[in-house]
Amino acid sequence: MPDPITAPIITALYAGILGLIFIGIAVVVGRVRGATGVSIGDGGNADVIVAMRRHANFVEFVPLTLLLIGLLELNGVASGAIHGLGAALVVARLCHAVGYRGDEKLSAFRAIGAMGSTLTLAVASVWAIVVFF
Repeated sequence: MPDPITAPIITALYAGILGLIFIGIAVVVGRVRGATGVSIGDGGNADVIVAMRRHANFVEFVPLTLLLIGLLELNGVASGAIHGLGAALVVARLCHAVGYRGDEKLSAFRAIGAMGSTLTLAVASVWAIVVFF
């Protein structure tokens, strides 16, 4: 196994990109809250609920996945693989945010985002276990 690198610089790139996406999603939540007058909770407003779920789903998936990717990078996993996982997570989260709508239909973008996020988390999780052995 190659020597671990000293800093997860590739992961830092994807963390920065995802941080900007997170800000964009948070701004939308603020705008929706301002437009609806709902400052706390969801007020039973479907637009607020959708905005909150976009935001919450991002928070549910991104931190752990990024942590795993960073740990893989620190353990010497090839840079191409780290880029692949990071890029997959970015694309998945963008697709999910764009595709998450207020209606009951599952859009293609939301499905791609959900499956992509879950798959990226699963691959990084299993890989982290394999690296241990």
